[in-house]
Amino acid sequence: VQLVESGGGLVQPGGSLRLSCRASGFTFSTYAMSWHRQAPGKERELVALISSAGGSTNYADSVKGRFTISRDNAETTVDLQMNSLKSEDTAVYYCKTSLWGLNYWGQGTQVTVSS
Repeated sequence: VQLVESGGGLVQPGGSLRLSCRASGFTFSTYAMSWHRQAPGKERELVALISSAGGSTNYADSVKGRFTISRDNAETTVDLQMNSLKSEDTAVYYCKTSLWGLNYWGQGTQVTVSS
């Protein structure tokens, strides 16, 4: 299993970024995927979750209405569109899946929201 995130960077408050996670090594279309983040000094938290077929999504209250998770099962990618970014969104963002009770994480991508 390999998960590789991309798309992070520095953005001003109110700006947008799109993160992407490319998956390989498993049958992507049969597993839910999620995005998590970890800010300095804080625990890792769930940001958004999407079902295997993409028909169901869930979001942390802090990002509802601003972030959108989506997936392309043909391309084995899961994206996180982040709009109206705030300084408190600054964190390392990770994509994750769970197979047979084991959690698999990407290496993370840094998102910094600052003027």
